[in-house]
Amino acid sequence: MTAPRIVFALAASLAPALAGAQTTPADFYRGKTLELNVGYTPGGGYDAYARLVARHLGEFIPGKPQIVVKNVPGGGGRVLMGYMSNVATRDGSALALADQSLPLQQAMRDPSIHFDARALTYVGNPDADNNTVATWHATGVRTIEDARKKEVIVGSTGPNTSSQIPWAMNATLGTKFRVVSGYPGGNEINLSMENGETGARGSSPWSTWKATKPDWLRDGKLFIIAQVGLTRAADLPDVPLIMDLATNEADRAALRLLSAPATVGRPFFTTPGAPADRVRALREAFSAMVKSPAFLEEARKLSLDINPVSGEDLQKIVVDIIDTPKAIADRLTEIISPPEAIQQGSKP
Repeated sequence: MTAPRIVFALAASLAPALAGAQTTPADFYRGKTLELNVGYTPGGGYDAYARLVARHLGEFIPGKPQIVVKNVPGGGGRVLMGYMSNVATRDGSALALADQSLPLQQAMRDPSIHFDARALTYVGNPDADNNTVATWHATGVRTIEDARKKEVIVGSTGPNTSSQIPWAMNATLGTKFRVVSGYPGGNEINLSMENGETGARGSSPWSTWKATKPDWLRDGKLFIIAQVGLTRAADLPDVPLIMDLATNEADRAALRLLSAPATVGRPFFTTPGAPADRVRALREAFSAMVKSPAFLEEARKLSLDINPVSGEDLQKIVVDIIDTPKAIADRLTEIISPPEAIQQGSKP
């Protein structure tokens, strides 16, 4: 074969690869249906934000793909995080929303974390929002001081903020919460409070209560006794931050670390190693979506607060949490390690 023919043959063989490499985000996403995986059951706050985002985000992604929600509960979001880290296709077509506390768990060297949350590619967070500790009216516990005097059963989905916050409060603030773990999602914990099986939730974002149970708040069925974040929510000015109740600097630093995931909020992400141009397109789409009148109006109708964090900023926040100094992480690990835990269905 002559030299010109060799060059022509080589160019022809490379043409498909070069064409694939030059595919634009619009070309890639056009006509696709993307799955948005949620690490919890339907009916809770994570699911509500996922479905809101799924209805709007595709309009801002080049190529305007359809987005459908798939619920993947298990392990407080660990099942989904593991799937996105180790199994899902790394081409920017797989989206997910998992528990905000998982970067914190990694910082504390949780042995059940079999992924690196820093390696995931964050797209954005629609709402940086404080977590709350809430008690059911039938318990008679309406303040932190009440919780120091009376044992209250707290429903939990597993080893995440739903159990860690009440355990940390017991260890540092003297409360008497007792955790029942094993509920698949927040909706099931709510039902357990209504039927008297439990008397509190140790972790639920403030915006979720306002969106999903405004009648409970209005009718005095639910009492917010503490909030978990770095600053008080504007409409909860008289509810204390748990880190402000600490009695020494070591505990205050540990509770501040426990409070940091509030800024992670509802973290939307894709896999590690997604192509840079598609990551950029997803992040730009998310940033445009959270400013759009149609999105904001639907969020308002659903009573879902919008206080967004960009994908780039969210990526930095996650890295900062995971890279926290070991001494602080070790103290937090100590105070959220319970003397015992009971499973859903067992006798308290």
